Amino acid sequence: MTDVYEGSLIRMFRQLEELLRQIAQAAKVMGSEELEQNFETALNKVTLMQWIVDYYPQGKTSVQSRFNIPGKIGWATMEAPGFLLLLYVMFELPRQNGLRSSLPWMNWAMAGLFCIHYINRAIISPLYLNPSMSPIHLLVWASAVLFQIVNSISISGWLAGYGPTIEGDWEGRAIYITLGVAVWISGFVGNIYFDDKLREIRRAAARDQKRRDEAQGYSKLGSKTVDKVYMLPQGGLFDLILYPHFLCEWIEWAGYWIIGGWMCVPARSFLLNEISTMLPRALQGRRWYVQRFGKDKVGQRKAVIPGLL
Repeated sequence: MTDVYEGSLIRMFRQLEELLRQIAQAAKVMGSEELEQNFETALNKVTLMQWIVDYYPQGKTSVQSRFNIPGKIGWATMEAPGFLLLLYVMFELPRQNGLRSSLPWMNWAMAGLFCIHYINRAIISPLYLNPSMSPIHLLVWASAVLFQIVNSISISGWLAGYGPTIEGDWEGRAIYITLGVAVWISGFVGNIYFDDKLREIRRAAARDQKRRDEAQGYSKLGSKTVDKVYMLPQGGLFDLILYPHFLCEWIEWAGYWIIGGWMCVPARSFLLNEISTMLPRALQGRRWYVQRFGKDKVGQRKAVIPGLL
């Protein structure tokens, strides 16, 4: 038994790995090889743990904890620092560096895409779209906030002064920018679509529970909670893979890297972090689906890459 809710351990490992990878990159930039090697060693251990440990607590094994934060508030407050800090750095760093002219418009465009993603992730989804969210343990919340801070500083630092600083730095890249934006939009829209398909399972459960409550004469009191419901999602890419929202998020940040170009190290690191930490989680998730619903019902569906993984 554990007081950490469904998926919390895996999310914590993912956020810890991403954080260590970003700090290792920062140490490399600072020229500290010893610090970089130390963080790389820790990173390898965290990554290995995700591949060999299948266990993470499910709803039926969850217990209450005094350190839990309400799900919606916790999610919003741990994701929002990313885009808020990015905006602060985008306005403040050029002034401190004495840049005489304003930043190129493409820098602001990339900042805007980052903010759009996290406004949806931090505000719209948890506070307005999700019918309910499990509580978040304080340790998970703190690790997520710390990652958001490091990742946001990394990306915004590149956009606000350590990457392109004049319009000429973007010359000759119109084709790649157009391609990157198209890829980003397709991934973003797909991520929202498949996330909503998963939310619909819980919304449907809420509607069914409301009808049961009304039939039993509880319509005035209402039901305070929605019973946990686990179903195999159906339709679209869900018929081929179990985690199409993961794949779409990878596509989204691949587009972001294409926009920034090969030398946009923060965008490249972010994409690699996403893949290296979400892939083992998807594979573990597929094994959970097989254990719960059986091989016959899961069928030939892969975890995250159609026909492959």
